[in-house]
Amino acid sequence: MSRAIDSTYDSHAFQNRKCVPSNARADQGSIDMRNRRTTTDTQDDTTTSGVPYRSLGRCLRGMRQEAGLSIEVAAKAIKRGAGTVHRLETGAPNVVVRDEDLKGLCRLYQRPEMLQFLRTLAAQGKKPSWLDEYPNQINPTFNVYLQMEAAATHLTIYRPDMVSGLFQIPEYARALDRAYFPMDSVNEIEQRFTVRRKRQTLITRDLRPLRIDLVLDEAVVGRCVGGPKVMSTQLRHLANLPPNVRVRILPSKCGFPLGISTGPFTILDFAAEDGARPLEPPVVYVESYTGNIYLERADTVRRYRTAFETLRRVALDVPDSRRLLRQAAKEYTP
Repeated sequence: MSRAIDSTYDSHAFQNRKCVPSNARADQGSIDMRNRRTTTDTQDDTTTSGVPYRSLGRCLRGMRQEAGLSIEVAAKAIKRGAGTVHRLETGAPNVVVRDEDLKGLCRLYQRPEMLQFLRTLAAQGKKPSWLDEYPNQINPTFNVYLQMEAAATHLTIYRPDMVSGLFQIPEYARALDRAYFPMDSVNEIEQRFTVRRKRQTLITRDLRPLRIDLVLDEAVVGRCVGGPKVMSTQLRHLANLPPNVRVRILPSKCGFPLGISTGPFTILDFAAEDGARPLEPPVVYVESYTGNIYLERADTVRRYRTAFETLRRVALDVPDSRRLLRQAAKEYTP
């Protein structure tokens, strides 16, 4: 059973799996989201959840492309039509995922180690909205998030607890990992940070860097991780992030603008083709200590957008937030 659980520390669940194209490689709190799932995201049992199936499709497409094979060749090998393989790779609604097809494709692409991961996604795709409650499956399900993050064009993030993995400096990340994985070797901790570092290139790349709106609770600034020197460096790093990352601090004096603590959440938005509808619908990623939820219903996404806008309006603006971060950094190392 894996000891890696990411739902708190933002990249603890990653496994080394190559399941996206090479050009795409690269976190509830006090709300009871299990109950909310039944009231906001329950769908007819005959429908499928788009997130797992689209992630399954990305994996299959990436594996096929790495193998250098066409859709037609893949279809012929598993004795299906090219349209079937195309629907599998695009995560089409109500697509039928057959275990024999997954086995055949893994064999064709010479990736037998991916079969169980694909089976997990296929099983989750049969549920209207899935909550990961299985510790030994945390790794592959966070791999789903990594794929979506790599494909997204804009992230909207609220963090009331800690700095997200996308913005963690090495010392901050290692301090968290040493506390969360006390039995892990130095090499295992370094592997986790390598994942973070690769993810961070999404916001520093020259071509279409990922755009992010981040609201951090002021408590994050005051919570010392790794010691004063580490915190000082971490806060300066946040203050100096590139313009495509807009950081706003929510002052503690604002109390609870929503009347409740939502816990951390991320809204992922994807590119639109020729100014039309997005290639994929937006997704809200909500995390807890033992599991993660992906929410897709339009009314649920709107509710989270409204919540974020409420938080953003009462937060400090970007320049004032940078000044607060720099001042706090000085206070950590006077």
